[in-house]
Amino acid sequence: MSETTTTTTTITPQLDVVGVIVEDMARSLAFYRRLGLDIPAAADTEPHVELALAGDMRVTWDTVATIQSFDPGYVHPAEGAGSNVGLAFRLGTPAEVDAVYKTVVDAGYHGYKDPWDAFWGQRYAIVHDPDGTHIDLYAPLPPA
Repeated sequence: MSETTTTTTTITPQLDVVGVIVEDMARSLAFYRRLGLDIPAAADTEPHVELALAGDMRVTWDTVATIQSFDPGYVHPAEGAGSNVGLAFRLGTPAEVDAVYKTVVDAGYHGYKDPWDAFWGQRYAIVHDPDGTHIDLYAPLPPA
């Protein structure tokens, strides 16, 4: 009788982005500049802004319209009601996005948006933590 060996591969998502959803990009960026972040003035008119931080972390800002372009049901919370901050975990491959999404959903957590190939070049999925915080899972798509 032959022995069968099974290999288990551990996929470890890497916390990569803290994302903030904003009503008014210029107003929001002005606030973060007062906290010392070096954000170019030209970013005030952009729908998506990204800033690299120390330690390979990034913070991003997206307008409500940007989020609604791929999540039409998104409703921005009123000031003081709920959260507009999410976390994004980078994975190595599109298949890992699918696998981690399935693992999280199979464990009983809420799968908010099934994995899809986003127009900006990433395999993307969204789950909710137990308190409803958006947790994005993503990996770059291979070149077309």
